[in-house]
Amino acid sequence: MIPKGEVLRMEKKEYAKRVENASPGSPLLKNCLNAFAVGGLICTLGEGLFTLYSHFGAPEKEAAAWVCITLIFLTALLTGIGVFDKIAKHAGAGTMVPITGFANSMAAPSVEYQTEGRVLGTAVKMFTIAGPVIVYGCSAASLYGMIYYFFFRG
Repeated sequence: MIPKGEVLRMEKKEYAKRVENASPGSPLLKNCLNAFAVGGLICTLGEGLFTLYSHFGAPEKEAAAWVCITLIFLTALLTGIGVFDKIAKHAGAGTMVPITGFANSMAAPSVEYQTEGRVLGTAVKMFTIAGPVIVYGCSAASLYGMIYYFFFRG
């Protein structure tokens, strides 16, 4: 026990060694393979849905839009019932395929804070993670659009 008023001083090397000893190891290859497999399955599902919607006569752009809608719906549904978190725990970054990752970032906080009410819980917390992405994405798109308009419109 440290006497009251004394400060524990430790060299950086000793601290780093203690942190390394206390930190559990990570099976890097296994994690990468899981992420690759699950990300590939999500993309394969998207391609399958695109083929299905095209088979039923949807034009290419419309089929692509329906794929986005379906993947967002499935991700939000699986997040809401607690399944997506289990998949993400196994797959790690593989679930962060842009559309499913964004849908999960919107749905997860709203599910987590629903006990605080519809407005101050679900609605406010829904944009906790996704809000900055939307703001900076729109800002970057506007800046790119202005640069394109003023310099390359010819």
